[in-house]
Amino acid sequence: MRDDSVPPVAPQADASSLSGRAVFVMVFLPFALGHFLSCLMRTVNATLAPQLVAALALTPGELGLLTSAFFLAFALAQLPVGMALDRWGPATVQPPMLLLAGVGALAFAGGHTFTQLLVARAVIGLGLGGCFMSAVKAISTWIAPARLPSVQGYLIAIGGLGAAAATLPVRMALDHMDWRGLFLWLAAAAALIGILIRALSPPQPGAMRKPALLDAMREVYRHPAFREMAALVLVPHTVFFGIQGLWIGRWLSDVARYSDNAVGYLLYLGMAAVIFGAIAVGMLTEWAGRRGVQPIRVAAAGVALFIAVQVGFVCNWRPSYQLLSVLFTLVGTVTGIEYTIVALSLPGALTGRAATCLNLLIFLGAFAVQAGFGLVVGCWRPDVTGHYPAQAYQAAFAVLVLLQLPGLIWFVRRSRRNPVEWNSRPTRS
Repeated sequence: MRDDSVPPVAPQADASSLSGRAVFVMVFLPFALGHFLSCLMRTVNATLAPQLVAALALTPGELGLLTSAFFLAFALAQLPVGMALDRWGPATVQPPMLLLAGVGALAFAGGHTFTQLLVARAVIGLGLGGCFMSAVKAISTWIAPARLPSVQGYLIAIGGLGAAAATLPVRMALDHMDWRGLFLWLAAAAALIGILIRALSPPQPGAMRKPALLDAMREVYRHPAFREMAALVLVPHTVFFGIQGLWIGRWLSDVARYSDNAVGYLLYLGMAAVIFGAIAVGMLTEWAGRRGVQPIRVAAAGVALFIAVQVGFVCNWRPSYQLLSVLFTLVGTVTGIEYTIVALSLPGALTGRAATCLNLLIFLGAFAVQAGFGLVVGCWRPDVTGHYPAQAYQAAFAVLVLLQLPGLIWFVRRSRRNPVEWNSRPTRS
């Protein structure tokens, strides 16, 4: 059921005339390309870490800070971008932000000091801060609610393609150019995708009454579905983003002692697993919904499995380091179900700002996870070859597991006390 406290979008007459193919070409594809680029640039430092460390003599803490600057800037962009999306629509907001990301990529390509690269990385994060939200807003506007879980799963899968492109394909590209040349190409890609979105996107459906910013934020954060979802999935989502974007690669190098080429291949497999995981989560959520199982319960099962995978890192599970690294990204995709829960549970007029609130929390948390993980690892001394010991990573993963367990325990205890309440959550129709 839709919450009618805020009037829904009133589609324009020509909106209903768009065919499924037109929606794919004019809405899904251009915004999905933006999300592809965002995930590529968010993750690329995992592949470039050896080159960046060699060029700037970075410590683990500095490497974590440099890479996590993307998340901090991304988070800071969320509130203004969410307001702009609800006011002007994604087709108007997204192109100039992609141009800003292109400027940041140019600055990164030309940077020669840690500070210069840090600022450039932050500008990239700021410019890409609206990619996923714009896609969610556009899809939620033009796609029927019943199809949202699978379509958003496809969107996350496209992001997985972007993350996969940041691994083995980037390593292959480095055989023909250095990392500075790579960022020149990324800057051009950002500009081209922005132009594509502006040229193809259909007119935004008719205007709707917008609540004031503080009222909208308050309504989102106080909404029971948002709070319950955040308590369970938010911390695991920040762990997934923060670790897969940098530290899985360093763990494979330092603990498993794989070569750079082997690390690149395993990162590629892990990021490719995101594609299958995202699609599977979307399909599983729809299948469960048809049988009366709420998405929050699917999320709980996935979070439990995700924590179990991390326990393997804590125990330094030697039988298959390769399997652990791939399972982390495969199972971690279940955390993306947050966006489906928000899209289905909150009023349509709040979709943009709800995604804003969620992204703000996720990327602030990912910044803390990525930087904090490096600080924990940096408490140990590297060996003569520059590798940090397994104990450093075991301690860092143990901290992450302890941070995630309370939310899962709270959900299990509350759902057992109120099973009827958890099985009857309303959704938008």
